[in-house]
Amino acid sequence: MAREIVILRKLDHPNVIKLEGLIMSRMSACSLYLVFEYMEHDLAGLAAMPEIKFTEAQIKYYMHQLLSALEHCHRRGVLHRDIKGANILIDNRGVLKIADFGMATFFDRWSKQRRPMTNMVVTLWYRPPELLLGATNYGEGVDLWSAGCILAELLARKPILPGKTELNQLHKIYKLCGTPSDEYWKSAKLQYVNRYYRWPVPCERRIRTEFKDFPASSLPLIETLLAYDPEERQTATAALSSEFFMTAPFACEPCGLPQYPPAKQIDAERRYHEAAQLRLNGRVELADAAAKKTCTFRRTPASASMPDLDQMVKILIPD
Repeated sequence: MAREIVILRKLDHPNVIKLEGLIMSRMSACSLYLVFEYMEHDLAGLAAMPEIKFTEAQIKYYMHQLLSALEHCHRRGVLHRDIKGANILIDNRGVLKIADFGMATFFDRWSKQRRPMTNMVVTLWYRPPELLLGATNYGEGVDLWSAGCILAELLARKPILPGKTELNQLHKIYKLCGTPSDEYWKSAKLQYVNRYYRWPVPCERRIRTEFKDFPASSLPLIETLLAYDPEERQTATAALSSEFFMTAPFACEPCGLPQYPPAKQIDAERRYHEAAQLRLNGRVELADAAAKKTCTFRRTPASASMPDLDQMVKILIPD
Protein backbone atom coordinates (compact mmCIF):
# COMPACT_ATOMS: atom_id res chain seq x y z
CA MET A 1 0.00 0.00 0.00
CA ALA A 2 2.88 2.35 0.76
CA ARG A 3 4.28 1.82 -2.75
CA GLU A 4 0.84 2.41 -4.27
CA ILE A 5 0.53 5.71 -2.38
CA VAL A 6 3.95 6.89 -3.56
CA ILE A 7 3.15 5.97 -7.18
CA LEU A 8 -0.25 7.68 -7.13
CA ARG A 9 1.30 10.87 -5.73
CA LYS A 10 3.89 10.82 -8.51
CA LEU A 11 1.20 10.69 -11.21
CA ASP A 12 -0.88 13.71 -12.18
CA HIS A 13 -3.01 13.17 -15.28
CA PRO A 14 -6.73 13.58 -16.07
CA ASN A 15 -6.93 9.91 -17.07
CA VAL A 16 -5.28 8.51 -13.91
CA ILE A 17 -7.39 8.09 -10.78
CA LYS A 18 -6.67 10.72 -8.14
CA LEU A 19 -5.87 9.79 -4.55
CA GLU A 20 -7.94 12.15 -2.39
CA GLY A 21 -6.69 11.02 0.99
CA LEU A 22 -6.41 8.25 3.56
CA ILE A 23 -8.91 7.08 6.15
CA MET A 24 -8.09 5.43 9.46
CA SER A 25 -10.87 3.38 11.00
CA ARG A 26 -12.16 4.42 14.41
CA MET A 27 -12.78 0.76 15.20
CA SER A 28 -9.26 -0.50 14.47
CA ALA A 29 -5.99 1.42 14.43
CA CYS A 30 -4.61 -1.14 11.96
CA SER A 31 -7.25 -0.44 9.29
CA LEU A 32 -6.22 2.07 6.64
CA TYR A 33 -8.20 2.90 3.52
CA LEU A 34 -7.33 4.83 0.37
CA VAL A 35 -9.92 7.39 -0.72
CA PHE A 36 -10.40 8.09 -4.43
CA GLU A 37 -12.66 10.28 -6.49
CA TYR A 38 -16.00 8.65 -7.29
CA MET A 39 -16.52 7.06 -10.71
CA GLU A 40 -19.91 5.72 -11.79
CA HIS A 41 -18.79 2.90 -14.10
CA ASP A 42 -16.00 0.55 -15.00
CA LEU A 43 -15.38 -0.64 -18.55
CA ALA A 44 -16.03 -4.30 -17.74
CA GLY A 45 -19.41 -3.47 -16.19
CA LEU A 46 -20.53 -1.39 -19.16
CA ALA A 47 -19.34 -3.97 -21.68
CA ALA A 48 -21.27 -6.70 -19.82
CA MET A 49 -24.61 -4.91 -20.24
CA PRO A 50 -26.38 -6.47 -23.27
CA GLU A 51 -28.18 -3.25 -24.19
CA ILE A 52 -24.93 -1.26 -24.50
CA LYS A 53 -23.02 -1.43 -27.77
CA PHE A 54 -20.11 0.96 -28.12
CA THR A 55 -19.75 2.75 -31.45
CA GLU A 56 -16.38 2.94 -33.19
CA ALA A 57 -16.17 6.62 -32.25
CA GLN A 58 -16.76 5.76 -28.58
CA ILE A 59 -14.13 3.03 -28.64
CA LYS A 60 -11.61 5.46 -30.12
CA TYR A 61 -12.49 8.01 -27.45
CA TYR A 62 -11.99 5.53 -24.62
CA MET A 63 -8.84 3.96 -26.11
CA HIS A 64 -7.26 7.39 -26.67
CA GLN A 65 -7.73 8.19 -22.98
CA LEU A 66 -6.39 4.78 -21.91
CA LEU A 67 -3.25 5.13 -24.03
CA SER A 68 -2.77 8.73 -22.86
CA ALA A 69 -2.84 7.53 -19.26
CA LEU A 70 -0.32 4.76 -20.02
CA GLU A 71 1.91 7.25 -21.85
CA HIS A 72 1.94 9.44 -18.73
CA CYS A 73 2.70 6.48 -16.43
CA HIS A 74 5.51 5.13 -18.61
CA ARG A 75 7.16 8.52 -19.03
CA ARG A 76 7.34 8.74 -15.24
CA GLY A 77 8.80 5.26 -14.92
CA VAL A 78 5.64 3.53 -13.68
CA LEU A 79 4.27 0.17 -14.88
CA HIS A 80 0.63 -0.48 -14.02
CA ARG A 81 0.85 -4.28 -14.51
CA ASP A 82 -2.90 -4.96 -14.22
CA ILE A 83 -4.69 -3.24 -17.09
CA LYS A 84 -8.15 -4.81 -17.47
CA GLY A 85 -11.74 -3.66 -17.86
CA ALA A 86 -12.49 -3.68 -14.12
CA ASN A 87 -9.56 -1.30 -13.47
CA ILE A 88 -10.63 1.17 -16.17
CA LEU A 89 -13.16 3.54 -14.60
CA ILE A 90 -15.50 5.93 -16.45
CA ASP A 91 -17.62 8.73 -15.04
CA ASN A 92 -20.91 10.15 -16.30
CA ARG A 93 -19.07 12.75 -18.37
CA GLY A 94 -17.23 10.04 -20.31
CA VAL A 95 -13.87 10.67 -18.63
CA LEU A 96 -11.82 7.47 -18.36
CA LYS A 97 -9.29 6.88 -15.59
CA ILE A 98 -7.07 3.89 -14.90
CA ALA A 99 -7.22 2.76 -11.28
CA ASP A 100 -5.99 0.06 -8.89
CA PHE A 101 -2.23 0.56 -8.78
CA GLY A 102 -1.81 -2.24 -6.26
CA MET A 103 0.44 -4.19 -8.68
CA ALA A 104 2.19 -1.12 -10.08
CA THR A 105 5.92 -0.59 -9.72
CA PHE A 106 8.70 1.71 -10.81
CA PHE A 107 11.00 0.73 -13.68
CA ASP A 108 13.92 2.19 -15.56
CA ARG A 109 12.48 2.92 -19.00
CA TRP A 110 15.78 3.33 -20.80
CA SER A 111 17.88 0.63 -19.22
CA LYS A 112 18.32 -2.77 -20.90
CA GLN A 113 19.56 -4.30 -17.64
CA ARG A 114 16.56 -3.70 -15.41
CA ARG A 115 16.24 -5.07 -11.90
CA PRO A 116 14.42 -8.43 -11.80
CA MET A 117 10.67 -8.13 -11.25
CA THR A 118 8.02 -10.74 -10.52
CA ASN A 119 6.16 -12.29 -13.46
CA MET A 120 3.13 -13.09 -11.28
CA VAL A 121 1.32 -9.93 -12.31
CA VAL A 122 -1.45 -8.93 -14.76
CA THR A 123 -4.82 -10.70 -14.71
CA LEU A 124 -4.59 -13.92 -16.76
CA TRP A 125 -6.70 -12.91 -19.79
CA TYR A 126 -4.57 -9.80 -20.30
CA ARG A 127 -1.17 -11.25 -19.42
CA PRO A 128 1.49 -11.08 -22.19
CA PRO A 129 3.30 -14.25 -23.31
CA GLU A 130 6.70 -13.23 -21.92
CA LEU A 131 5.25 -13.17 -18.37
CA LEU A 132 3.56 -16.54 -18.91
CA LEU A 133 6.96 -17.86 -19.95
CA GLY A 134 8.69 -16.55 -16.83
CA ALA A 135 10.27 -13.24 -17.90
CA THR A 136 11.58 -11.12 -15.02
CA ASN A 137 13.18 -8.37 -17.12
CA TYR A 138 10.38 -6.46 -18.83
CA GLY A 139 9.06 -2.97 -19.42
CA GLU A 140 6.13 -1.01 -20.78
CA GLY A 141 5.30 -3.77 -23.29
CA VAL A 142 3.33 -5.64 -20.61
CA ASP A 143 0.84 -2.77 -20.32
CA LEU A 144 0.65 -2.35 -24.10
CA TRP A 145 -0.24 -6.03 -24.62
CA SER A 146 -3.11 -5.58 -22.12
CA ALA A 147 -4.23 -2.44 -23.97
CA GLY A 148 -4.28 -4.42 -27.22
CA CYS A 149 -6.51 -7.04 -25.58
CA ILE A 150 -8.85 -4.27 -24.35
CA LEU A 151 -9.09 -2.72 -27.84
CA ALA A 152 -9.92 -6.06 -29.48
CA GLU A 153 -12.36 -6.89 -26.69
CA LEU A 154 -14.28 -3.64 -27.17
CA LEU A 155 -14.56 -4.25 -30.92
CA ALA A 156 -15.46 -7.94 -30.54
CA ARG A 157 -17.78 -7.31 -27.56
CA LYS A 158 -16.24 -10.25 -25.70
CA PRO A 159 -12.83 -11.20 -24.21
CA ILE A 160 -10.50 -12.43 -26.93
CA LEU A 161 -8.21 -14.64 -24.81
CA PRO A 162 -10.28 -16.12 -21.93
CA GLY A 163 -7.81 -18.72 -20.69
CA LYS A 164 -8.60 -21.04 -17.77
CA THR A 165 -5.02 -21.75 -16.68
CA GLU A 166 -1.62 -20.27 -17.51
CA LEU A 167 -0.88 -23.08 -19.96
CA ASN A 168 -4.33 -22.79 -21.56
CA GLN A 169 -3.82 -19.01 -21.82
CA LEU A 170 -0.53 -19.55 -23.63
CA HIS A 171 -2.15 -21.98 -26.07
CA LYS A 172 -4.95 -19.50 -26.82
CA ILE A 173 -2.29 -16.89 -27.60
CA TYR A 174 -0.55 -19.37 -29.94
CA LYS A 175 -3.81 -20.06 -31.78
CA LEU A 176 -4.50 -16.35 -32.33
CA CYS A 177 -1.00 -14.91 -32.71
CA GLY A 178 0.72 -17.98 -34.18
CA THR A 179 3.55 -19.99 -32.70
CA PRO A 180 6.70 -17.89 -32.18
CA SER A 181 9.60 -18.26 -34.58
CA ASP A 182 12.80 -20.12 -33.71
CA GLU A 183 14.63 -16.78 -33.75
CA TYR A 184 12.32 -15.52 -31.00
CA TRP A 185 13.06 -18.49 -28.75
CA LYS A 186 16.80 -18.13 -29.31
CA SER A 187 16.85 -14.42 -28.48
CA ALA A 188 14.31 -14.45 -25.65
CA LYS A 189 15.81 -15.63 -22.37
CA LEU A 190 12.68 -16.98 -20.74
CA GLN A 191 12.50 -19.15 -17.65
CA TYR A 192 9.79 -21.60 -18.73
CA VAL A 193 10.61 -22.02 -22.40
CA ASN A 194 11.60 -25.70 -22.22
CA ARG A 195 8.53 -26.56 -20.18
CA TYR A 196 5.73 -24.72 -22.01
CA TYR A 197 6.65 -23.32 -25.38
CA ARG A 198 6.28 -26.34 -27.66
CA TRP A 199 2.91 -26.66 -29.40
CA PRO A 200 2.16 -29.94 -31.28
CA VAL A 201 1.00 -28.24 -34.50
CA PRO A 202 2.60 -24.96 -35.67
CA CYS A 203 -0.01 -22.20 -35.89
CA GLU A 204 -0.11 -19.24 -38.25
CA ARG A 205 -0.89 -15.74 -37.08
CA ARG A 206 -4.67 -15.30 -37.44
CA ILE A 207 -5.36 -11.80 -36.10
CA ARG A 208 -6.45 -10.37 -39.46
CA THR A 209 -8.64 -13.37 -40.32
CA GLU A 210 -10.11 -13.77 -36.83
CA PHE A 211 -10.93 -10.05 -36.63
CA LYS A 212 -11.84 -9.52 -40.29
CA ASP A 213 -15.04 -7.67 -39.27
CA PHE A 214 -13.09 -5.06 -37.30
CA PRO A 215 -12.48 -1.60 -38.82
CA ALA A 216 -9.54 -1.91 -41.21
CA SER A 217 -7.65 0.89 -39.45
CA SER A 218 -7.73 -1.00 -36.12
CA LEU A 219 -5.93 -4.12 -37.38
CA PRO A 220 -2.40 -2.65 -37.72
CA LEU A 221 -2.64 -1.26 -34.17
CA ILE A 222 -3.88 -4.58 -32.75
CA GLU A 223 -1.11 -6.41 -34.66
CA THR A 224 1.46 -4.07 -33.12
CA LEU A 225 0.14 -4.25 -29.55
CA LEU A 226 -0.16 -8.05 -29.70
CA ALA A 227 3.36 -8.63 -31.05
CA TYR A 228 5.42 -11.34 -29.35
CA ASP A 229 8.51 -9.17 -29.08
CA PRO A 230 7.81 -6.41 -26.50
CA GLU A 231 10.04 -4.03 -28.48
CA GLU A 232 7.75 -4.40 -31.51
CA ARG A 233 4.80 -3.19 -29.45
CA GLN A 234 6.53 0.21 -29.52
CA THR A 235 5.14 2.78 -27.07
CA ALA A 236 1.85 4.33 -26.01
CA THR A 237 2.95 7.51 -27.80
CA ALA A 238 3.35 5.61 -31.07
CA ALA A 239 -0.05 3.94 -30.57
CA LEU A 240 -1.69 7.35 -30.16
CA SER A 241 -0.27 8.35 -33.56
CA SER A 242 -1.55 5.23 -35.32
CA GLU A 243 -3.89 5.18 -38.30
CA PHE A 244 -6.72 4.01 -36.05
CA PHE A 245 -7.07 7.46 -34.45
CA MET A 246 -6.41 9.38 -37.69
CA THR A 247 -9.26 7.97 -39.79
CA ALA A 248 -13.01 8.56 -39.69
CA PRO A 249 -15.11 8.10 -37.71
CA PHE A 250 -12.99 10.11 -35.32
CA ALA A 251 -13.18 9.86 -31.53
CA CYS A 252 -16.46 11.35 -30.36
CA GLU A 253 -16.84 14.39 -28.15
CA PRO A 254 -17.81 13.88 -24.49
CA CYS A 255 -21.05 15.80 -25.02
CA GLY A 256 -22.10 13.21 -27.61
CA LEU A 257 -21.78 10.23 -25.26
CA PRO A 258 -24.96 8.51 -24.07
CA GLN A 259 -25.73 8.38 -20.35
CA TYR A 260 -25.69 4.97 -18.70
CA PRO A 261 -26.96 3.75 -15.33
CA PRO A 262 -24.09 2.98 -12.93
CA ALA A 263 -22.43 -0.28 -13.98
CA LYS A 264 -19.45 -2.10 -12.53
CA GLN A 265 -18.02 -5.57 -13.00
CA ILE A 266 -19.13 -6.70 -9.54
CA ASP A 267 -22.77 -6.04 -10.51
CA ALA A 268 -22.41 -7.91 -13.79
CA GLU A 269 -21.05 -10.89 -11.84
CA ARG A 270 -23.91 -10.67 -9.34
CA ARG A 271 -26.51 -10.63 -12.15
CA TYR A 272 -24.80 -13.63 -13.73
CA HIS A 273 -24.88 -15.67 -10.51
CA GLU A 274 -28.50 -14.67 -9.79
CA ALA A 275 -29.53 -15.78 -13.28
CA ALA A 276 -27.60 -19.04 -12.96
CA GLN A 277 -29.30 -19.84 -9.64
CA LEU A 278 -32.75 -19.08 -11.05
CA ARG A 279 -32.12 -21.30 -14.07
CA LEU A 280 -30.96 -24.03 -11.74
CA ASN A 281 -34.33 -23.76 -10.00
CA GLY A 282 -36.20 -23.90 -13.32
CA ARG A 283 -37.29 -20.24 -13.27
CA VAL A 284 -36.08 -19.32 -16.75
CA GLU A 285 -38.18 -16.15 -17.26
CA LEU A 286 -36.99 -14.65 -13.98
CA ALA A 287 -33.42 -15.68 -14.87
CA ASP A 288 -33.57 -13.75 -18.15
CA ALA A 289 -34.92 -10.70 -16.30
CA ALA A 290 -32.15 -10.91 -13.70
CA ALA A 291 -29.49 -11.11 -16.39
CA LYS A 292 -30.76 -7.88 -17.97
CA LYS A 293 -31.33 -6.06 -14.71
CA THR A 294 -29.30 -2.93 -14.08
CA CYS A 295 -28.30 -1.99 -10.57
CA THR A 296 -28.15 1.40 -8.89
CA PHE A 297 -25.63 2.45 -6.29
CA ARG A 298 -26.01 4.48 -3.15
CA ARG A 299 -23.02 6.17 -1.63
CA THR A 300 -22.91 6.11 2.16
CA PRO A 301 -20.77 8.50 4.22
CA ALA A 302 -17.67 7.02 5.80
CA SER A 303 -17.72 6.91 9.59
CA ALA A 304 -14.05 7.61 10.00
CA SER A 305 -11.51 10.38 10.26
CA MET A 306 -9.36 11.55 7.36
CA PRO A 307 -5.80 12.48 8.40
CA ASP A 308 -3.55 14.80 6.47
CA LEU A 309 -2.19 12.91 3.43
CA ASP A 310 1.34 14.35 3.59
CA GLN A 311 1.60 13.51 7.28
CA MET A 312 0.37 9.94 6.75
CA VAL A 313 2.82 9.33 3.90
CA LYS A 314 5.70 10.44 6.13
CA ILE A 315 4.55 7.94 8.75
CA LEU A 316 4.24 5.10 6.25
CA ILE A 317 7.39 5.91 4.31
CA PRO A 318 9.92 7.67 6.50
CA ASP A 319 12.84 9.52 4.88
